[in-house]
Amino acid sequence: MSFVKKDNQRYFNPMRRAILNHDMIQPGDKVAIGMSGGKDSTTLLYLLDTIKKQQRLGFDFDIQPITLDMGFAGVDLAPLQAFVEMLGYQLEVVPTNIAQVVFDIREERSPCSLCAKLRRGILYRRAQELGCQKVALGHHLDDAIETYFMNFLFHGQLASFEPKSYLTKTGVTLIRPLLYIEEKEIIRYVKREELPVIFNPCPVDKQTKREEIKEFVGTIAQQYPDVREKFIMGMEQGTPDNFWQKSLVTTKATPKN
Repeated sequence: MSFVKKDNQRYFNPMRRAILNHDMIQPGDKVAIGMSGGKDSTTLLYLLDTIKKQQRLGFDFDIQPITLDMGFAGVDLAPLQAFVEMLGYQLEVVPTNIAQVVFDIREERSPCSLCAKLRRGILYRRAQELGCQKVALGHHLDDAIETYFMNFLFHGQLASFEPKSYLTKTGVTLIRPLLYIEEKEIIRYVKREELPVIFNPCPVDKQTKREEIKEFVGTIAQQYPDVREKFIMGMEQGTPDNFWQKSLVTTKATPKN
């Protein structure tokens, strides 16, 4: 893995702005990172670790990587564990029977909602048990836009997920530090830095409604290339009851190619 300081600003700066704009991390926080083994959470750990070690927030905080063993056969977590240890951390592996519950016991025709609910519950509880005040997920800018359109088209709601939200049942706060970074930038970064990505064995991977919305957003972006930047501007300049705050550092979403 190699660092190119000039190029890395296109990743570090948007993450730092997201953290500061939404007050995601405070001095002394212990931040759990939900590690799925995919490109997004791996990038999240890599960037947040660099920000921590280089003191880019101006204060110190701790990191605790956590992954859930979903119960799928043939999943090799060794590359992910080695990557986490290379950065100086110990990967917390939580065994679950989520795959069995969702696909064998419940036989869900639309399994994503139940799977996500079970994963979140287990992750948040384990983070709390490990003394974490924050749980960071690898949701990026494209995830936020896709969620917005999914809520609009399927539920008639004009909203996406919150950058930061307090979870009353567990007492931890959920944060999304990759919020200002586009998915294509993450893909480019993973390839450049040769970050490990674990194969997703889920039988419905890439076959969901979210994939349809991803294509829909991609089609819009072909005609309106700045749609992602405008999305950030629109949501953060909205009324006070919007899910994104109004008083923020003025900034563009992410650098363009």
